[in-house]
Amino acid sequence: MEITTTEYKNCDVIHPIGRVDSAGAPQLEAAINAVTQLGRHKIVLDMSEVTFVSSAGWWVLIGAQKNCKKHRGEVVLACIETGIRASLKLVGMDDYFRIYDEMTAAVGNI
Repeated sequence: MEITTTEYKNCDVIHPIGRVDSAGAPQLEAAINAVTQLGRHKIVLDMSEVTFVSSAGWWVLIGAQKNCKKHRGEVVLACIETGIRASLKLVGMDDYFRIYDEMTAAVGNI
């Protein structure tokens, strides 16, 4: 899995590409931790090129959300593929994250 991070004035955008499964989840967690260790806790996760999220991936995102909220920030999700969004809703986690259809809206509203 490839991951890029872009720092903006009000947030950081993390853009993973590929599958966020048991192999990719530790990479995503490391990317998120790299941002939060800098004291930046407003994160937009650009999901436009994520093809699959396993339970390991969701646990990383849940942990990141808890950590960011503790520091008056949050993790928001943007551009989620419909199948992944359906699985998020199925497990009842769709209310745990703010979800945006467009990156501009996500970055502008965090």
